[in-house]
Amino acid sequence: MMHSKQPPHAGGSKRCVVAVHGSLSSGRQWTRLADELGPNYRMIAPDVSGYGGNRDSIILPERLAGEVALLAEHIGQIEGPFHLVGHSYGGAIAFKIATSSRFASRVRSLTLIEPVLPTLLAESAADRRLHELFAQLARQLYDDLSKGLAMEAIDKFTAYWNGSGPGEKLSPEARLRMIEQAGKLAFDFRAVLAEENVAAAAAAIGVPTLLFSGGLSPYLTQRIAGRLTSLIADVDARHLPVAGHMMALSHAKLINPEIAAHIARADLAEVSAHLLTSA
Repeated sequence: MMHSKQPPHAGGSKRCVVAVHGSLSSGRQWTRLADELGPNYRMIAPDVSGYGGNRDSIILPERLAGEVALLAEHIGQIEGPFHLVGHSYGGAIAFKIATSSRFASRVRSLTLIEPVLPTLLAESAADRRLHELFAQLARQLYDDLSKGLAMEAIDKFTAYWNGSGPGEKLSPEARLRMIEQAGKLAFDFRAVLAEENVAAAAAAIGVPTLLFSGGLSPYLTQRIAGRLTSLIADVDARHLPVAGHMMALSHAKLINPEIAAHIARADLAEVSAHLLTSA
């Protein structure tokens, strides 16, 4: 399912923003960002396989390339360039879209909110232990899910991503929704742990990139953000000391205006470049 602020062929020359959510979420998490962007942009916020309207999907990729292939149907509706936003697992998918031969030339800006790209740390001796601990968590989740212990898997998952921040209190409805979608977690972990050559891909990114990290997040994602900052040429790194991994929701009022401004700057830069070349 795709969540869009405009009908598929509406908007004329409006620029499109493709926003990809993380694990156990849905495209609806981007509603406030769509409101922030306003009527000049068309927001496309698809549900990733296994979540939201696609929770009953029979195709559950074990590679990020597979997730991109499934989202290609939605991206294919876009005429011309587009902007990319991704959070957590969705940040990893957005990274894969932005570095894919099929779509890289059409991406005008990239916003990554703590993308989960753990193999980037496996490439660094100093950070390899963080990668190993993440892989250990993945094995624990696989074990719980294989035994039908979905709630135990959810508890481990949420405890990890809470980092050093306060534990999130979930409503009974939210817990039930997470349990219903928990099986997809194993596929998400496999996908990010199978990704290769992340450093080289990051170094090849040639579009303006806004990168968020939080001081209360797991150290893994803080280090991933640090490594990406050193690799991406045109990067604007923002570290929020009092934000955690779920900042796309908890700190939406703070980061959404920054994302909107980043997208507007990228569009303005493109227009300016076009005027210079045509003068």
